[in-house]
Amino acid sequence: MTSAAPLSQPATGRRTAAPTAWRGDAMRRRIARRYAAERRFRLLGLAAVLLSAGFLAFLLVTMVGNGARGFTRTEIALPIDFQHSAILIDPAALTGPGAEQAIANANLPAVIDAAANTAFGEGGARMISPGAQLAVRKAILADPALLNGAATITVPASEGVDLAAKGHGGADEAAVARLKQAGALSTGFNLRFLTASDGTDPTLVGIWGALKGSLLTMSITLGLSFPIGVFAALYLEEYAPRNRWTDLIEVSINNLAAVPSIIFGLLGLAIFLNLMHLPRSAPLVGGMTLALMTMPVIVIAGRNAIKAVPPSIRDAALGIGASPVQVVFHHVLPLALPGILTGTIIGMARALGETAPLLMIGMRAFVASPPHGITDPASVLPVQIFLWSDEVGRGFIEKTSAAIIVLLLFLLTMNSIAIYLRNKFEKKW
Repeated sequence: MTSAAPLSQPATGRRTAAPTAWRGDAMRRRIARRYAAERRFRLLGLAAVLLSAGFLAFLLVTMVGNGARGFTRTEIALPIDFQHSAILIDPAALTGPGAEQAIANANLPAVIDAAANTAFGEGGARMISPGAQLAVRKAILADPALLNGAATITVPASEGVDLAAKGHGGADEAAVARLKQAGALSTGFNLRFLTASDGTDPTLVGIWGALKGSLLTMSITLGLSFPIGVFAALYLEEYAPRNRWTDLIEVSINNLAAVPSIIFGLLGLAIFLNLMHLPRSAPLVGGMTLALMTMPVIVIAGRNAIKAVPPSIRDAALGIGASPVQVVFHHVLPLALPGILTGTIIGMARALGETAPLLMIGMRAFVASPPHGITDPASVLPVQIFLWSDEVGRGFIEKTSAAIIVLLLFLLTMNSIAIYLRNKFEKKW
């Protein structure tokens, strides 16, 4: 019996290189191609990261550059001689309960225009914002003795003067130079932007009304979607029988997570407004609508987190005498809570930035005062940004960027709290 020929030596007797010879030329070329492909892949990944970081940096620099000016306001020191003005008000009427009505009946706009023309020459009234009468009214109510003499009151400048003073140029640069020469111009932090609501004058608008509306709306969304989503995930994963109805529910939940948000707006319009007749443009309706959109995300994340808990945890708890309910709420749910909170962060972040469903339920209305409750008319930050970006006035551009900064800070604060809770309840096994 003859032995078989070696693998590296054919039957012809001629010796050839083995196909896995590491020192062969073919293998060296193959390894070189692999290394080159790996280097190209790493360079492509690095280029993608740098490109994304560049776009993000450009966005942040542009937004912060414009938004920083949105937090400031140009003001004018306006001297007013109340004693010799045509103001129609009795100082004695400002000490009783009808002070607000008495000051409202006074002809403050005419007094302010006359004082501006006297102090800054012809056309001085155009340098003053229409909101100047609010500052003058506040000063008179604080000290009614001003009506017996003259006083210098700081009032907001007009939109054109405000933009020109911040370096935007325009036809009011000459007015800015005249005001600076008179020492009457100043630019400082605009506290009203954080305490006021929407308006038609960009020098008077504020973000507090929309911010409070977002707080109320997100509270309703979280209060409804989180417990319902978690209980639904627990039931489907721990208690629901495995049949075609359960499979249909699971498929429906997965499909709802991918439905466009405007569909939930139409659903909220049909059910909460047309059928249940709830108040339009209210945080209650907005929160319920966004809860419908957020719940599928929380259910899916919750089921995956519950499924990731090792079966040995359940078996050990049952082995020491725990009931099935105790196993779920004392062992499974605490271990799955970090994953559930991760899904909640994703769902709430998506809900905070949504605009389309809230437009469908009327939350794009002009609301000039902050809401006092969940049934009062309100707006939210994304809708407020959308409305300001559609305004014609140039002054609303920087207000839009400033509102975006507030929205991002709100989002970071909300996510930071959720991440803190997730890390606090996270347990390792």
